[in-house]
Amino acid sequence: MKKFKITVDGSVYNVEVEEVSESESVRRPEPPVRQYRPAPAASSAKEAAKPQPATGNGNLTAPMPGTIVKVLVNMGDKVEVGQPLIILEAMKMENKINASATGTVTSIMVSEGQTVDTGQLLLTIS
Repeated sequence: MKKFKITVDGSVYNVEVEEVSESESVRRPEPPVRQYRPAPAASSAKEAAKPQPATGNGNLTAPMPGTIVKVLVNMGDKVEVGQPLIILEAMKMENKINASATGTVTSIMVSEGQTVDTGQLLLTIS
């Protein structure tokens, strides 16, 4: 072991350094071991990918700030999960806002041309 005194930004440090052989200094770390996991069965993967229909209590909120281009439903309309309800323009792109629940549109809080903020309530489904 060799001892050194090092000064960094005015602070003095005493350090000890061990000299190693050349073969020890170029030793490479071993790659991490990866564990094999079998892929899920095709039928279970398809089941997991399917959206599970929710019913009632569907508060639809704006996912981003933008302008309402079109409201595709009316009060009292029955809707299904995934059905487009509103078209929102954000960053010069039109985004379809889909139903998150199956049910009936009970209130619409926005109109075409209205500017909305992220998280603002657009309509409710019950």
